Amino acid sequence: MTAMTHDSDPVAPIVADGSRLAAGLLLAIVSAASFGMSGALARGLLDTGWTAGSVVLVRVALAAAVVLPFGIVALRGRWRLVRRNAGLIGLYGLLAVAGAQFCYFQAITHMQVGPAILIEYTAPAAVVVFLWLRHGQRPGPLTLAGAGVAALGLVLVLDLLSGADLSTAGVLWALAAMVGAASYFIISADESNGLPGLTLAAGGLVVGTAVLGTLGLVGLMPMTASTARASYAVGDVAWWVPLIGLGVITAALAYVAGVAANRRLGSRLASFVALLEVVASVGFAWLLLDELPRAVQLLGGLLILAGVVGVKLGERTVRTEVPTPA
Repeated sequence: MTAMTHDSDPVAPIVADGSRLAAGLLLAIVSAASFGMSGALARGLLDTGWTAGSVVLVRVALAAAVVLPFGIVALRGRWRLVRRNAGLIGLYGLLAVAGAQFCYFQAITHMQVGPAILIEYTAPAAVVVFLWLRHGQRPGPLTLAGAGVAALGLVLVLDLLSGADLSTAGVLWALAAMVGAASYFIISADESNGLPGLTLAAGGLVVGTAVLGTLGLVGLMPMTASTARASYAVGDVAWWVPLIGLGVITAALAYVAGVAANRRLGSRLASFVALLEVVASVGFAWLLLDELPRAVQLLGGLLILAGVVGVKLGERTVRTEVPTPA
């Protein structure tokens, strides 16, 4: 089985190439901000009678339609790469696209949104553990400290200190969403398969659309839509406006930029930078829904940034353990 990430390389490109690192960080921020807009845009549709399943299916399907032509062009006729990596593309679409989204929406039907997001965003810790167990990369003190600071920042941003009820079913669904999110970072960071990032994103979105559509057809994901105007703090808009935003910005752009960022940063660092999505979610809720963040949430955002810096510094001290021959 091929390695799923370049983090196993003891001389990581993110250390050797400053411009690659800068580009990766910029792409990761664009991806996180784009993903973070989805909640606020979707809220306007959900309030008019759309179900979460309908929103996510249209969102992923639109993204697939936008990215697919670029993914085909990026192949340059090398269809053997698709055949050779068909299983990987299917796994990406199943776990990183359909799985993560379906399980998250299932989670929030059983529990509050805040705790569900927090559980899903333990994905960076899962990535660190995977790299340790699969590739023998023991996280250094700075990585662990950065992870802890970022986790505390998430708690503050989500305002969970006041307490929240947890459901066993909700926790299990949120943990399943975490597996999907971790898979997204691990799979998309791999360049060893030769598959262009645009092609991976396109293939994953197509597979995700098929999976989500099947879930809707068999009744596992309720599908209801409405043509009523969606209401936001900036005013009312036609129902198709947020849908286009969800498909083009929060899915097509987010996944493409995310795959490109993961390949430049490696799955570990990229997964921690992606925590900025939570901060972005709070910001867009403020702009579009008039939900003002509290001071404690702003403090949490600063802690997340500090945690990302700690993880980046920790990249320089990652130790790769070589198994002792029996």
